Amino acid sequence: MRLNSNTSYMTFTAFSIKLLLNPSNFRAAGVSKTTFNCCLLKNNSSKLKTLLHPAISTRIYCSSAGLSVMAEEKKESSFDADKANMLVQDLRQQFDSGKTKAYEWRVAQLEGISRMIDEREKEIVEAVHKDLSKPEFEAFVAEINMTKSSCKLALQELKQWMMPEKVKTSLTTYPSSAEIVSEPLGVVLVISTWNYPFLLSLDPVIGAIAAGNAVVLKPSEISPATSSLLANLLQEYVDNTSIKVIEGAVDETSALLEQKWDKIFYTGSGRVGRIVMAAAAKHLTPVILELGGKCPVVVDSDVNLQVAARRIIAGKWSCNNGQTCTAADYVITTKDFAPKLIDALRSELDEFFGKDHLDSKDMSRVVNLYHFKRLMKSMKEDGVSDKIVLGGQTDATQLKIAPTILLDAPKDSLLMTEEIFGPLLPIVTVEKIEDSFQVIKSKPKPLAAYLFTNNEELKKSFVKDISAGGMLINDTILHLTVPGLPFGGVGESGMGYYHGKFSFEAFSHKKSVMYRSFDGDSSVRYPPYTPKKLKLIKSLMSGNIVQTVLTLVGWS
Repeated sequence: MRLNSNTSYMTFTAFSIKLLLNPSNFRAAGVSKTTFNCCLLKNNSSKLKTLLHPAISTRIYCSSAGLSVMAEEKKESSFDADKANMLVQDLRQQFDSGKTKAYEWRVAQLEGISRMIDEREKEIVEAVHKDLSKPEFEAFVAEINMTKSSCKLALQELKQWMMPEKVKTSLTTYPSSAEIVSEPLGVVLVISTWNYPFLLSLDPVIGAIAAGNAVVLKPSEISPATSSLLANLLQEYVDNTSIKVIEGAVDETSALLEQKWDKIFYTGSGRVGRIVMAAAAKHLTPVILELGGKCPVVVDSDVNLQVAARRIIAGKWSCNNGQTCTAADYVITTKDFAPKLIDALRSELDEFFGKDHLDSKDMSRVVNLYHFKRLMKSMKEDGVSDKIVLGGQTDATQLKIAPTILLDAPKDSLLMTEEIFGPLLPIVTVEKIEDSFQVIKSKPKPLAAYLFTNNEELKKSFVKDISAGGMLINDTILHLTVPGLPFGGVGESGMGYYHGKFSFEAFSHKKSVMYRSFDGDSSVRYPPYTPKKLKLIKSLMSGNIVQTVLTLVGWS
């Protein structure tokens, strides 16, 4: 429910009374009644917004027109397994009709998404800002432009992608021809995540549409403004009989996962990824899992220190404040070089975000109170808090944590064993830079690995010896923008890949097709099997043309 300024106070008060009547709500929120009453009496909705825990499914928004409250009390989901089954059956009928396979249909949907981005850019930016306080610059570059570029590339290359790929045939099948035909898988499910709620929802959907599938998109409930926007806008710009958006949380996702899909594409955590994979296994449904992990950054001492520092910051705090699956999770450098690197990072952070980093308008906030508390727990853990060498300031009312650098945190701490996904950056020191390889290998394979060096031998060794979903030498993040490079994880950081043509292929089946005429039918393949036939078939299969000819004419 969204209220105007005339009714907001009454509804806010009524909601507050309901909260006060149920003490368990405060326990779930981790908020005292005194704190809540104080905020209520002072009409401090911005603070209340961050105090209320997602467990009571409440979000409070402020607008320039006055106090606006949206109370989403947890209730029984109206979207259950039966409705999910009906949805899939309806989409399968649409797919079976053949319309989604047509080149014209695919182009029309891609053009619709492209037009939607152009016409509703302001609304998209506002939704992403409401969910994450993401600066407009970041929203444009990482959400608007990258999604638009995916659409543009698909429209440019779709005809070529759809063309059958010719394949050479062998002498044993002569005369014949063969090709590989890309056909759509059918009805696919895309479950997206919250940190790039527009891009990571539509990028895989673009690939699924380009491949000719019917699609269900389930946006993340943790980014509710963008989720709602996608549900409302997509139905205006694409064929909503074959492309559906289902909003909701655990109940809706569970209902969707009970169904048989032709492919499931999931972006998010490894914990949920395991649940998705287990559900898919019941139907032998193939999956693409875009997960994450602890992405290392190795920094040698022979680098341009200012440039290296700026690029590390750009791939950490300037990318959704560290809430990015490919963001730097920890840095490895030598003991001797670490102080110089920390000083360079401090200087460049001040240059980018000012002396008071928490006041910067160019940095996203932590997405919600749950993740804020999770990060605070990691930072305040015993043996960790005294390792902070830069930052550590927090503002719970704004859900902000300043860029924080920690030096040599304990190996068994949460910071060093769990994916951070936030503005905290541990630095691990080693005696010599080559020792960094063993540090990386001691952890699960990361989604991305970065190396800063001018040493050519070190570059070669890094590429050869370190397994990661992707790599970038002397920068961070930017490899994601190259459509000719596949993006995906390895091991616990994910399986499968997409981007550019790889997105088209991710939602296609490569069907082998061979064509033969009725000419050239040889008796050698048919019984009775004679010694001469055996000799002939051996020479044919070995590719020995001379021996084959001699056998045929009876000279061998």
